[in-house]
Amino acid sequence: MAAEIRLFPCLTDNFGYLIHDPDTKATASIDAPEAAPILKALEREGWTLTDILITHHHHDHVGGVAELKQKYGCRVVAPHDKSTKIANADLRVGQGDIVKVGALLGRVLETPGHTLDHVSYVFDNDKALFAADTLFSIGCGRVFEGDYPMMWGSLLKLRALPDDFKLYCGHEYTAANIKFALTIEPDNAALKARAEEVTRLRAANKPTIPTLLGEEKKANVFLRADEPSVAAGVRMKGRGAAEVFGELRERKNKS
Repeated sequence: MAAEIRLFPCLTDNFGYLIHDPDTKATASIDAPEAAPILKALEREGWTLTDILITHHHHDHVGGVAELKQKYGCRVVAPHDKSTKIANADLRVGQGDIVKVGALLGRVLETPGHTLDHVSYVFDNDKALFAADTLFSIGCGRVFEGDYPMMWGSLLKLRALPDDFKLYCGHEYTAANIKFALTIEPDNAALKARAEEVTRLRAANKPTIPTLLGEEKKANVFLRADEPSVAAGVRMKGRGAAEVFGELRERKNKS
């Protein structure tokens, strides 16, 4: 049976996610920004938390872990420590590892750049990508601990996934990302269509996530740093993709 995925807001602009296996009743939280909204979502669904899958060490992704672990005794899966110790971890994972949530299989991709320890979880059978702060809709995370070639390499890993996969990211940043992206590719039809869709969704107070990875490949300038139109948009025609990506990220940092 297919996984059931629930999305809900946490903190100011984080997304919380639960992924549930109907057959075994196992339920994982992808990160734990804060405990209260996760507890509320579990209660609403009648689910019991069995696992927490951590993507990286930033507090707005692990702030609720200790309370949830104390309440449920759930297993905490985390990437290997690279810069900051991740507390409460029961299992460490890296590139290519498989994490089981009941009968659901999550494949680990190391996607460093935002932090050195960042991983993404790919549920191939359910066509779901949990990319946290590596890839946002029409954006990507700031590069705090890695460098621009490292982050570009991580984005290429995610871009290689099939178009029909759904992207579940860490924050509701889409509207701001679109505003920036339109300064780079103002004539991109897919980007303009996404802008209209996001305006409608936000006006209705609905989340802009999930979105199809195939649509991101057409509209997300950060996934398109190797496209001539994007290089032209930052006056870097003929330059390498990682260099173009770095310029995009620098500009976004200042926007």
